[in-house]
Amino acid sequence: MNRTSRIVGLGHHAPARKVPNAEIEARLGLEPGWIEGRTGIRSRHWVLPGDTLSGMAEQAAEMAMAMAGIERDTVGLMVLATSTPDHLLPPSAPLVAHRLGLLRAGAVDLAGACAGFIYAMTFADAFVRLHNKPALVVAANILSRRINPAERASAVLFADAAGAVVLIPSAEPGHGILGASLGADGSGYGLIRIPAGGSSKPFAEDLDIAETRMTITDGREVFVKAVEMMSRCSVEALAAADVSSQEVRRFIPHQANARIFKAVGKNLGIEDSRVIKTISEYGNSSAATIPLSLSLSHQAEPLQSGEKLLLAAAGAGLTGGALLVSV
Repeated sequence: MNRTSRIVGLGHHAPARKVPNAEIEARLGLEPGWIEGRTGIRSRHWVLPGDTLSGMAEQAAEMAMAMAGIERDTVGLMVLATSTPDHLLPPSAPLVAHRLGLLRAGAVDLAGACAGFIYAMTFADAFVRLHNKPALVVAANILSRRINPAERASAVLFADAAGAVVLIPSAEPGHGILGASLGADGSGYGLIRIPAGGSSKPFAEDLDIAETRMTITDGREVFVKAVEMMSRCSVEALAAADVSSQEVRRFIPHQANARIFKAVGKNLGIEDSRVIKTISEYGNSSAATIPLSLSLSHQAEPLQSGEKLLLAAAGAGLTGGALLVSV
């Protein structure tokens, strides 16, 4: 039997605190409208004291599981794509799986930066096909606790959110992940980074706090490499399925910067009306932006059986990838 993995559940969560551009522009001494003009962002959601990554992931997953309507003890795997786990050790996924009642599921964190959801979906798809069991993919980040408030390049972009997808085995032809492409370009390894906290530069009492915060060393180079990576992987994913970009009903790019996904859409020949955009209200929550956008898009206009979606992302590392999905 030729099995595929089919999306049957979607969920998302954003923290209650909504932060408008005016608050950040005033702090950084920027002119009103500066952030939106360069990024497409008008506001973003940041966590409140006491909020946790595992808590956000749990809420998005609960929404997706409710939509899927499957028994929780049938889920075989949970993958949590995050760059901001609750702790460096242990991973956060086992805690989230425990709270969700996924008593027979493996659970692991995946650190793929902004492309983490694409990687997690690819791995989960392979698991579903091999083991004939459902899988839960969650992407979540609390980036407001990782930015340097004084660094303009990152302080204006990043946000907090979570999104989730439930995959189940399906023997119905023409559904599931039809094409995939993953990429990595280590020549851009240092373009977006948090210098300290890993084994190369452990935390220490005399550590400069700025070294524990995100920094973007060359925004222009990030733009160029992200557009190239997302465009190339998208073309490869479409080619793998022998599908043209004109057959894509919704293009859901990583919401890194409005100028990035506008350039990628142009490269692919996908007009703006088919590009799903949530960046204006939710900012850039790294791996969470695609499942968040997918869930919000479904709420606004329910997905139709057989509808083709193109998902693409690029992020720190540099990591990247694209998926062509038929729902």
